[in-house]
Amino acid sequence: MSNTLFQADIRTLPLLHRGKVRDIFAIDDAHMLIVTTDRLSAFDVVLPTPIPGKGHVLTEVSNFWFGKLRAIVPNQLSALRLADVVPDPVERAPLEGRSVIVRRLQALPVEAIVRGYLIGSGWKDYQRTGGVCGIELPAGLELAGRLPEPLFTPSSKAAVGEHDENIDFAAVEKLIGPRMAARMQDVSLLLYRTAAAHALERGIIIADTKFEFGLDPHTGELTLIDEVLTPDSSRFWPGESYRTGISPPSFDKQFVRDYLETLDWNKTAPGPHLPDNIVEQTTARYREALKRLTS
Repeated sequence: MSNTLFQADIRTLPLLHRGKVRDIFAIDDAHMLIVTTDRLSAFDVVLPTPIPGKGHVLTEVSNFWFGKLRAIVPNQLSALRLADVVPDPVERAPLEGRSVIVRRLQALPVEAIVRGYLIGSGWKDYQRTGGVCGIELPAGLELAGRLPEPLFTPSSKAAVGEHDENIDFAAVEKLIGPRMAARMQDVSLLLYRTAAAHALERGIIIADTKFEFGLDPHTGELTLIDEVLTPDSSRFWPGESYRTGISPPSFDKQFVRDYLETLDWNKTAPGPHLPDNIVEQTTARYREALKRLTS
C-alpha cells in the first residue's frame, strides 16, 4: 500500500485539524488547504486500513459536483493552486490530486442529510415508529423503497470517535436561526434532486447523502463546504440491479459497513483491520462511481 496516504504532514504549513478523512492546514487568514487522505471511517470510527486511491476519487468527485452545482449555491473553492502554497515539489508530490485550497468559512454545526430512499437507520426508524426522524410516512413502504418525496433529516456534527445524532428541524432553528435553517433545508433538497437526476441518467441511484455548509464571513451567505456527493458521504446504488426488499449492492462504503457487521466488533475505536479482498473491492466500487458520475 505504498501508494496510499494515511496521514498528511506538511512541514511548511501549520496543521489545523485532522478529521475522519481530511487533514486541514492553515495557509493564511483567508485560506486553508484540505488534504483528502485514504483513511476510511465507518460507524464514526477511523479504520486502520487505508483504501488505495480513495482520496483522489473523493477529491475528483467533489470537484465535479462543486462545478456542476455552483449555480444553486456558492462553494468553498478558491482560485489558488497547490503549487502556490506548497512550492517544494517533493513536499507537494503526495498531495497532488487529493488536495483543494478553500476559503475560510464559518462552519455550521449541522449535517444536512437528505434521504430519497428508505434504508439504513431510516429503515430502522420507520419500522419502529412509522416515520423517519419524526416525519410521518405512509404505511407499507419496503426496505430500499423510494420515498414519496426526499426528506431533510439533519443531524448534529460529532467529534472524531463520537456518533452523530439525529435532530429535528426545531433543533436546527435553535442552532443556526430560523431563516438559515429554512435556507439550508431548501438548498439541500434542491442539490439532492439535481444530483439524483444526473446520477440516474448514468446508472446510479443516490439513495441518500450528506451536505455540510458554512457562512461567508463577509456576506453571511450560505456556502457549500467539505465533500459533496461522494461515495463517503452518500449511498450510491447501481440502477441496473436495484430492487426493493433487500439492501442493494453499492458503489460506496456501505460495502465495508456490511462486512464490519459480520464481525464481533462493538463499533468503537480501535476499528478492525480490513482484509485485502475487502480493500480491493472497495477501491473498485469507488472508481466505478467516479467513472459513471463524471463521464
